[in-house]
Amino acid sequence: MIITYQGVQSFRIQFGDTIIAYNPVSKESKYPSSSFGSDIVLTSLNHPDFNGVDNASRGDKKPFVISGPGAYEINDIAVQGFSSKTNYDGKEQINTIYLVSLENMNLCLLGVIQNSAELSPETKEALDGIDVLFVPIGGGEVLSPSDAYKLSVKLEPAIMIPMSFDSTGKDGGLKAFLKEGGEEGIKPQDKLTLKRKDLEGREGDIIVLSSS
Repeated sequence: MIITYQGVQSFRIQFGDTIIAYNPVSKESKYPSSSFGSDIVLTSLNHPDFNGVDNASRGDKKPFVISGPGAYEINDIAVQGFSSKTNYDGKEQINTIYLVSLENMNLCLLGVIQNSAELSPETKEALDGIDVLFVPIGGGEVLSPSDAYKLSVKLEPAIMIPMSFDSTGKDGGLKAFLKEGGEEGIKPQDKLTLKRKDLEGREGDIIVLSSS
């Protein structure tokens, strides 16, 4: 599996010939968007910052789009979506937290979550055995760096990947998150290549991906 970061909360996750687009940025967003073909699109929130499905289309082939809570199965990929309330861009909305199981690994994508209280006891119980956790850390309309780290530790992932932070470092979100984890010296990497065996012995390791 190869994971690359497109900025905001947008990730490209490839394994074999299958590509998953997570929260692709729309052309209508104030943030820069990028286009890449995908087979599956997961969107956590119906907002231009996260719902750029057209940017994740592959020519005339439209991807399978998941945009809300529920249980889904596409080929050998199992997806569970859990709802949580959030406020974004001045509106109360439903954010979808995704748990994706593929290649014997569990990926949890928290989406546009503002505080850990948004996780119901049922959702916390279901989010078990997380291998890779995608967690927003920028503060404001998502978790603060401190709260993001505390929640991440409670969820006990093997690897944490921060998102929703200023890649220039001007807002201090990434620096604060790394300080919480005692990992100030971590350098961003262009991509994460991961196999099941690479998770052995990992407990809450932080990996920072540079946005492309």
